[in-house]
Amino acid sequence: MGTIVFFSPLITHYIESGAFRIGMEKETAKGLHFPTGHYSAIRRTSPLTAQAESFEASNGERALKSVDARGITARFDPWGVLIRQWRFSEIHVGSGEVEIQIYQANPEETPSKPWFALFLPNRVYLKRIEAELANVTWRFRGERAGFFGTRLLITPHGRDFDYVATGGNLKIALFPELYLRRVDVLITKAALTLHNIDLAPDERSEGNVRGEGTAGIGKNRSIEFNANFDRVPIRGWLPDKWKAHLNGNAFGGVHWTGATPKLENSSGEGLLHLEDARADNLPFLKKLTGLAHERSFEHLELTDCSLNFTWRYPGIEIKDIALEEKGKFRVEGAISIDRRALRGAIHLGVARKHLDWLPSPQEIFSRQQGGYLWTTVHLSGTIDQPEQDLSPRIIELFKESPGAYLQLLLRQFEDWLKETFGGH
Repeated sequence: MGTIVFFSPLITHYIESGAFRIGMEKETAKGLHFPTGHYSAIRRTSPLTAQAESFEASNGERALKSVDARGITARFDPWGVLIRQWRFSEIHVGSGEVEIQIYQANPEETPSKPWFALFLPNRVYLKRIEAELANVTWRFRGERAGFFGTRLLITPHGRDFDYVATGGNLKIALFPELYLRRVDVLITKAALTLHNIDLAPDERSEGNVRGEGTAGIGKNRSIEFNANFDRVPIRGWLPDKWKAHLNGNAFGGVHWTGATPKLENSSGEGLLHLEDARADNLPFLKKLTGLAHERSFEHLELTDCSLNFTWRYPGIEIKDIALEEKGKFRVEGAISIDRRALRGAIHLGVARKHLDWLPSPQEIFSRQQGGYLWTTVHLSGTIDQPEQDLSPRIIELFKESPGAYLQLLLRQFEDWLKETFGGH
């Protein structure tokens, strides 16, 4: 008899009525932890399905800050009423936007209920919500960030929800835009947890960034994140002034932790290795090319390029630096940066044939090892205006050998004539 009543025209009239819509707005908002929500007109399209053009809610009290869903189709399970639940076995959304947030977990107030509530459904149960095209956004460093144009699947996890996003793009401050293969997000009273993050430089790239992390909610606001990257082109991650000069694919990993999600409270460590690395027309390479009269220094093919780094905001320590083009030069050492101030010492080894332009190279490059002549270069200044003590020592060396200095000037004058007049 209950089934016959459910399929009757009277039920259709009720489902499409304003009273039912208002009731569903209230129950959906309560189930998703919003103070209120608003459905457009609801139409019954079959005995077990109904449609609405939109649902909107804002000022969320928990993980969801706002929802704007379009093109909603819901499949209703009538037997849920027998166990006092509004059960929806499937909700399909054509497009929409969800803004999530890290929230302060507080005990929820239980409003008083009328006496007849004992006989009414007391919970909305959503088995599956799927959005074909969704934006999942949040605020990061004062800017809008998130997964855009993704396919979103939401399923219950106790009284919370699991979110699985596939496809689309990740846009977030401090990072280049990345293609999203998949991410699983669980937000509970205790923490926001990210599982199976799988990102790529673009949809066709073989490179990837994979990771997982947690962010505490409530009194514990700590954050911890681990990521590994493989075959990721570095150009998109570089400052604009370096993009034209450096290229290569990055391999390595990073561990980020902090008392709060703010960058200012962060610390961490990582390692980086580059393959197929090239350095072209860097300012210091141009100076070295002019001095050594060796144009091959303008374009370097690095056979070794790796380093380790640690940071505790605002300081960064870069250690175990290794840069080499086999048979030409090698750099080893460590650098520290503290509020843009630069400090450190690197060991520079250069093949003997590339030091012929110096009058007495052994006075500066005094150690021989591994096929190179070595010297130590001390760094200072800032990352915007770096300084080093090698150039002054070279200048002093030329002062002691006027003939070599004159030869160097004539050589540079010859190069200037060739560039200016096209001479040979």
